[in-house]
Amino acid sequence: MRRRPAEFRRPVRRRWFSHWICLLLAAFSLAALVLFLVQHNHREDRLQHPLMERNAKVEHFPKKLNFTEEVLSATSFSRQLSEQMILAKAYVIIAKEHNNLHLAWELSSKIRSCQLLLSKAAMTGEPVTMEEAEPIIKSMSSLIFKAQDVHYDIATTIATMKSHIQALEERANAATIQSTVFAQISAEALPKSLHCLNVKLMADWLKMPSLQELSRVRRNSPRLTDNNLYHFCIFSDNVMATSVVVNSTVINADHPKQLVFHIVTNGINYGAMQAWFLSNDFKGVTIEVQSIEDFHWLNESYSPIVKQLHSPESRPLYFGPYQGVNFEPKLQNPKSLSLLNHLRFYIPEIYPLLEKVVFVDDDVVVQKDLTPLFSLDLHGNVNGAVETCLEAFHRYYKYLNFSNSIISSKFDPQACGWALGMNVFDLVAWRKANVTARYHYWQEQNADGTLWKLGTLPPALLSFYGLTEPLDRRWHVLGLGYDLNIDNRLIESAAVIHFNGNMKPWLKLAIGRYKPLWNKFINQSHPHLQDCATG
Repeated sequence: MRRRPAEFRRPVRRRWFSHWICLLLAAFSLAALVLFLVQHNHREDRLQHPLMERNAKVEHFPKKLNFTEEVLSATSFSRQLSEQMILAKAYVIIAKEHNNLHLAWELSSKIRSCQLLLSKAAMTGEPVTMEEAEPIIKSMSSLIFKAQDVHYDIATTIATMKSHIQALEERANAATIQSTVFAQISAEALPKSLHCLNVKLMADWLKMPSLQELSRVRRNSPRLTDNNLYHFCIFSDNVMATSVVVNSTVINADHPKQLVFHIVTNGINYGAMQAWFLSNDFKGVTIEVQSIEDFHWLNESYSPIVKQLHSPESRPLYFGPYQGVNFEPKLQNPKSLSLLNHLRFYIPEIYPLLEKVVFVDDDVVVQKDLTPLFSLDLHGNVNGAVETCLEAFHRYYKYLNFSNSIISSKFDPQACGWALGMNVFDLVAWRKANVTARYHYWQEQNADGTLWKLGTLPPALLSFYGLTEPLDRRWHVLGLGYDLNIDNRLIESAAVIHFNGNMKPWLKLAIGRYKPLWNKFINQSHPHLQDCATG
């Protein structure tokens, strides 16, 4: 084999120095990339979906060359150009640090030439030829030798690169916190159209005494406590989201008149929720709406979470100010602080005569008949739920503080987590196991926030430990509020799809691919919805 000219061989002079630079530059480049992605995340979220749809229609050029293999090839000019470019980038930083701007400019110019040549090879599918590479490699080699002669001992180089990496990491962390805060604000904002709907419905409730009279009549229906029927619980302050859950469940039910829905909302939205469900027909199903303010037994003397939300000692944990870059502002989601969110732990108290219920969150859509859930054998367990530990990070040690002996002495850190949002609860077994007392115990133990962060899943994992029956994964598919890449076949096979995450389907930042799955259960012809959409 013909030997390449000497100027095309890799320089051996100070090879150890070059290797150190390459390693440090790799870490430096990675940190810079993370910072760039985080800072532009909120802008890319708005552009991502239209771009994905547009890109799907673009015909790609036929590939004549596997560019990855070309760059990895030990004999290719592409690889030699790439390696020289990496080394040159390191020297650009060092040159600027020592105010040698002319050398930095020369190196940057040659780096751009390398980038253009490699980009051309990637686009055309043709390998870089010797004629194209020779002048760049010669001039780059000369500049690299010059930089090595001028700059600096290895200790200085390492210290410089480390300081740059540390600064970038700090900026990336700050940008991550800022991005999370902005995303949370967007996720918690109620769209104007939904606020308009609430106002109109509340006006109907106040102006139409017939609705209030109908509500009083339905409140005494014997169907509300008939255990031969199928009972569903929804705790929400979002009228339209709750309506989608009810409508999708009814439409997909084999026998909708056998369904009973128990809805609990807050005092602010009680009138609007009543007006909506009293003035709309859902195939004759029974629907009960209650206000959490009417549960006088849910007070500080009985419920630890109520006491903590009102206690001056505990309030900073729930409502404290921003606490620096290591704090997790997403955990201050107002929904996590809402008593409606914790109400799921009191289902037996709310419905003392019921024996089995299916609990659903307000951000789900039902796609199959759910009544078979009521005939599932839970083998004496209280909770039927879909496990989520197919992903390694959904195990107990990710939710709980196992450095605390109270947790580590009682629970397996590798125990499989499971999903809240679509659960079958055997209330007879619940009362027998006294799960609510378990929840109270753990909520009291976490008064200082040392066992877990905010939210309802960690205390649920503790309270239902050893009392949960795994369900087939197709009963409950999660992630439609954050995951862009869920398999269509999995979505189609799911009985319930869950828009958990910040990208709720009623928000503008919803994932466009999934939004039609939610929209199709909204009656767009309703006068209030039309008025609010056009107003």
